[in-house]
Amino acid sequence: MPTADAPAETALYIVPTPIGNLEDITLRAIRVLGEVDVVLAEDTRTSGRLLQHLGIKKPMQSYHLHNEHQTVARVLERLERGERMALVSDAGTPGISDPGFLLIRECLSKGLKVECLPGATALVPALLKSGFGAERFTFEGFLPVKKGRQTRLRELSAETRTMIFYESPHRIVKTLEQLAEALGPERMASVSRELTKLFEETVTDTLAALAVEFGKRTTIKGEIVVVVQGLRE
Repeated sequence: MPTADAPAETALYIVPTPIGNLEDITLRAIRVLGEVDVVLAEDTRTSGRLLQHLGIKKPMQSYHLHNEHQTVARVLERLERGERMALVSDAGTPGISDPGFLLIRECLSKGLKVECLPGATALVPALLKSGFGAERFTFEGFLPVKKGRQTRLRELSAETRTMIFYESPHRIVKTLEQLAEALGPERMASVSRELTKLFEETVTDTLAALAVEFGKRTTIKGEIVVVVQGLRE
């Protein structure tokens, strides 16, 4: 353990990766990925392609939602022995609707230094492109799929801050319909899709109109961010 005169060296780096456009990685992120001993990756194939694009060769270990509870103890042992690791997700910042929180919490509890780099995340550009105001907002991530979903929607019906949600293509229409029912069909919202990519799209309208618009589409691709205007006082 570090002494008072010797501050802890970083053991775990939280490294955001591009959400689409590969130019959206920082110089610092490239340096850190090149310096660490191991890259913990949500999907080693996806992260492997990114490292190859950057010209970086590093050992990778799978670390994702379905194995983090089983692997966190072994990862901590290696970090305590002095290995330095970078945690990356498929896209964006680890820990934001992606695995990472458990490992970060356990590192901090053991006195291991964690350093989080700033970088790409989908919620900020979607929020700004909505035009609903970014002074006060709440990030809701993914709504519960089944249990607790309707309760959460009822709770949000009185929220005055701008609300941000993540959603998958195959659930977006149902989510827009349920938001319209809970918050009101005339509530303004925006749907951003394929952010930073070639076919980036943001559609702004009422929740009811957005549900109709996306319901007419035969295919919907890309990760989706829904931004909903807060209740007007």
